[in-house]
This record gives sequence, structure tokens and C-alpha cells, in this order.
Amino acid sequence: MQELVQSGGWMMLPILICSVVALAIVAERFWTLRPSRLAPAGTLAEVQGWLKKGQLSDERLETLKSQSALGVILAAGLANARHGREIMKESIQEAATGVVHDLEKYLATLGSVAAITPLLGLLGTVVGMIDVFAAIMIHGTGDAAQLAGGISQALLTTAGGLVVAIPAIFFHRFFVRRVEEITVGLEQNAVHLVDLVHGDREPEQGQGAKS
Repeated sequence: MQELVQSGGWMMLPILICSVVALAIVAERFWTLRPSRLAPAGTLAEVQGWLKKGQLSDERLETLKSQSALGVILAAGLANARHGREIMKESIQEAATGVVHDLEKYLATLGSVAAITPLLGLLGTVVGMIDVFAAIMIHGTGDAAQLAGGISQALLTTAGGLVVAIPAIFFHRFFVRRVEEITVGLEQNAVHLVDLVHGDREPEQGQGAKS
């Protein structure tokens, strides 16, 4: 790896830094964007049980809020349920905005890495080709092997940029899609809760067993 970086010139350094940043973001997002962590299967069923038994309290809301992203949204709605359906929905939407912002954390940076690294590689190639042509002007074209080596060195940065950018683009789109799926799931649970609290929907008998 060190020889490859040295062969590609100083422009390989920012490309290498971008690769480290992208790898760190991918690892962090894989850990953070786990559906089991953000929306545990039994959360809504647990809340239904509290409502049915009249066991809802401030302590339970705080516990719910600390458990997951879904818990944050449901707790916000439950805390304002007594003010009516519309206020409850507004509270849920406000909480969901913060949750979605956290879900999308670092994705813009990953997208920027995917866009920048090919340009850095191209810049390195252009700089390398300028050096090659400058050498031709001074020494002529007598040494074909030396010219081929210079051109090969110049193209290394483009290859390095693409090697970083292609996986970065893939994982950026992968995580964007995962955020969309998680957001839809959170929204469905929130709508279900609003309907339950305001009497528009009966608790599903089999949901607790499924969860």
C-alpha cells in the first residue's frame, strides 16, 4: 500500500484520507442503522399494554424514550395525547424530524467523498501528465520505458479515486434506502398509535404474539 501511494504521488494522500473517512462512516452507519435497535419489534405492543391497563406514567415514558428512536417518537405523541389528535400528530412529527436527521447523519459526507475522490484522481492524473510532457520537452522521447512509467504513475491516482468512489456511491445509496425503509416503519407505528389513543382503531389481538 505504501509503495502504491508513493508511486501515485502526493495526490494519493487526500484519496487515502477519503477512503479512511468513507470506511469509518460505513462501519458507523451499519452499527447505527440497525432496525432492531431503532424500532424493536415489541415496542408498540408494550405501549398498547400500558394503554389497555392504564399503566402509562411519566416514568414509563422516560424509559420508552431512552430505548429506541421509535420510543422517542411514541413518547412524544403519548406525552401530548391529552391535547387532542392534531397536537399529538404535531408532536410526533417534530420528534420524527429530529430522529430522521440523526438517521441521515454522515450520509452527506459519504456522498461528498463519492463525488470528490474521482475528481482528485483526475487532478492527480492531469498533474502527472503535465510532468510527463515537461520531461519530454527536456529529454525528448528517446526512453519509451521511462515515458510509459511516468504515464502509468499518473494514471494511478485516477484508479485510486475510482476504487474509493465506487464503493462509497454504493453504500451511500444503500444507507439512503435503509433510512427510507426505517422512516416508513416509524411512521406506520406512529399512525397506529394515534389511532389507538383516539379510538379509531382497536388493538390487534395477535400483534403482541407476533412481536
